[in-house]
Amino acid sequence: MQTPEILWKPTIETQENSNIQRFIQWLNKEKGLSFDQYDDLWNWSVKDIPGFWESIWQFFDIITHQEYTVVLEDNPMPTQKWFLGAKLNYAEHVFRKKTNAQPAIYFMSEGSEVQEMSWQELEEKVAAFAAWLKSKGIEKGDRVAAFLPNIPETTIAFLATISLGAVWSCCSPDFGSKSVVDRFRQISPKVLIGVDGYRYGGKAFDRTSVLQELQEELSELENFVLLPRLESGRHDIGLANTIVWEDIMKMFRGARLTFQAVSFDHPIWVLYSSGTTGIPKAIIHGHGGVLLEHLKYHVLQGDVKPGECFFWFTTTGWMMWNFVQAALLGGASIFLYDGSPVFPDLNVLWRLSSQIPVHHFGTSAPYLMACLKEGLEPGKEYDLSSIRSIGSTGSPLPPEAFDWVYTAIRDDVWLTSMSGGTDICTAWVGASPLLPVYKGEIQCRCLGAALYAFDEEGNTLEGEVGEMVLTRPMPSMPVFFWNDSENKRYRESYFDWIPGVWRHGDWVNISDRGTLVILGRSDATLNKQGIRIGTAEIYRSLDQITEVADSLIVSLELAGGDYYMPLFVVLKDGIRLTDEIKQKINAQLRSDYSPRHVPDEIIQVTDIPYTISGKKLETPVKRLLMGVTLEKAVNKGSLRNAEAMDFFVAFRQKVANLKNGV
Repeated sequence: MQTPEILWKPTIETQENSNIQRFIQWLNKEKGLSFDQYDDLWNWSVKDIPGFWESIWQFFDIITHQEYTVVLEDNPMPTQKWFLGAKLNYAEHVFRKKTNAQPAIYFMSEGSEVQEMSWQELEEKVAAFAAWLKSKGIEKGDRVAAFLPNIPETTIAFLATISLGAVWSCCSPDFGSKSVVDRFRQISPKVLIGVDGYRYGGKAFDRTSVLQELQEELSELENFVLLPRLESGRHDIGLANTIVWEDIMKMFRGARLTFQAVSFDHPIWVLYSSGTTGIPKAIIHGHGGVLLEHLKYHVLQGDVKPGECFFWFTTTGWMMWNFVQAALLGGASIFLYDGSPVFPDLNVLWRLSSQIPVHHFGTSAPYLMACLKEGLEPGKEYDLSSIRSIGSTGSPLPPEAFDWVYTAIRDDVWLTSMSGGTDICTAWVGASPLLPVYKGEIQCRCLGAALYAFDEEGNTLEGEVGEMVLTRPMPSMPVFFWNDSENKRYRESYFDWIPGVWRHGDWVNISDRGTLVILGRSDATLNKQGIRIGTAEIYRSLDQITEVADSLIVSLELAGGDYYMPLFVVLKDGIRLTDEIKQKINAQLRSDYSPRHVPDEIIQVTDIPYTISGKKLETPVKRLLMGVTLEKAVNKGSLRNAEAMDFFVAFRQKVANLKNGV
């Protein structure tokens, strides 16, 4: 990897005042450990896994109702056990940071003004909802499901649920009914909380029919809580055992919040895989594992501090919603936004960040690229001086987006690209306030994440593209998958390559400086003349083509060892694919990378298929074009725009002809 341009360096003051520097000083005083730079600290954190995570426990003064006897059992992944004997509660650590100095939550939905919720109000409402749950017999281990948008009531219900040791699970109301049923039916919830609808992009969407279907399909459901969003004061949508949210708040006003101590690995929530090729995997994390990990990432890696405001644009169907709630652990306020990031225009999130103000602004790579392509300069239009960091995740962030941030926002902002996933509900790689930001690169591997690039024989690579793997456990790895006998699906998902080594399914290049570039999914890897190409490289290059709005590329194996690599493009409204645009695309790819990156054919389509959580369907489209039936290639209920698959169903006849030499 060539050394790219440095776009940001932490000042001496930034480094000295950072939380991670305070942690290093604590390690020196309490443990007799000394570290000259971040890499030294990271190396220790992955070589002495028990010592590192015990230091996290001690540094953050974890509230424990029963002490642990062993930090980590010496078992191979995924059979490791953490902090045996410990009893704690995640929600208890949220409320020990309560203060009168700032709100706990800022909130805005489309068409409303920014609202604030104090810590006192948050605690009172969490206590009220927890008391209602207890009155209905909900106890440790019971599941509470939610069909809710990104609003304060969702945070309240979440914290109330886990305060009891019950298990939280949430789907965003923009999910289709089948995808919600496929998720919730696996876990048999006793309580469902749902909205009658939501607003997005200036339009109202009624979801009462989905709620009715959920009540019919969820056989063990005992109680339903209605939260009216489209019609205030609405009380009846024809569902049995229904109570309205506000009635609960009135009935149990004055309740006292308490916390049920649970074991370190007791389930806290159920998150779901995208479910593109079958029923989504129900991924279970434990109270203690995500507590330690979220404290580590937000406070040490992200340098979130008391009194600041943390924002990330997300829906409740993405693990980033859970990650946002975790900023409360660090004493920060959180900003919840319910609506479209482009309504009434693309500047809405920047305006709000100036108004509140926001200190840590999080979004996705496509959003930053959309701002770039529209020529926005929010740093000149609004006072964004409060923003300390801009985070990006969801897909690789192209170098052009780095440039845009430093020219259109501020030249001294800290840009933190990160990558992780639903599997661990955090990031493996991301930010450090001690390190510079190199154009197009992720700053570092996170503390405690023994992440490496492996070649096909399992050898460690440096400066070359390889499989992203983890060789040592992290406490926020899944405890188990729901209804997964003998951990069969769990092992198949991550440990089917090398025993005891987690393969994540991404291509990564780790430089000798410790920075990283992720090149897309390894299971969607392109192969051209024997050279492996990450899809992210293609998309990064296409982001520079103003006519291209979106794209998808696959590589298909043909007879005799040949390959066919078609590129499917969505062009901006009213633009048709011409030879001139094709030549422009090919020239850009050839200039940025190599002739092997040039597709065999460029095809215009009206839409690219995505999962509800925003992932391109590269692998399912490839499987479909290689002859797998649509039903086996993808679970259509998991798609945001299932109709986009129709083109590819028709297109596979052309691929079949190519395979047969026609």
